[in-house]
Amino acid sequence: MNPDMNQQAAQGQHVDQKLDASGLNCPLPLLKAKQAINALESGQVLELICTDPGSVRDFQVFSEQSGHQLLHAVEAQGIYSYWLRKK
Repeated sequence: MNPDMNQQAAQGQHVDQKLDASGLNCPLPLLKAKQAINALESGQVLELICTDPGSVRDFQVFSEQSGHQLLHAVEAQGIYSYWLRKK
């Protein structure tokens, strides 16, 4: 994760739905994200915020396996933010 580059790019990112999974531990942030992304139309973007450090690997693998595009991943002071575009 390159926080500076991703944070700058993510600031202008259009978001169709936001989901705050702060305080939830693995696997709940990923499960909540899957539910939310399933409700989106193709091409729409989900922004997810969580506090689980294990989410970094979870969302990289999820993106690779599901085909949904991980646009940005930012970590700042223990807050992990992800932007996913539905395939």
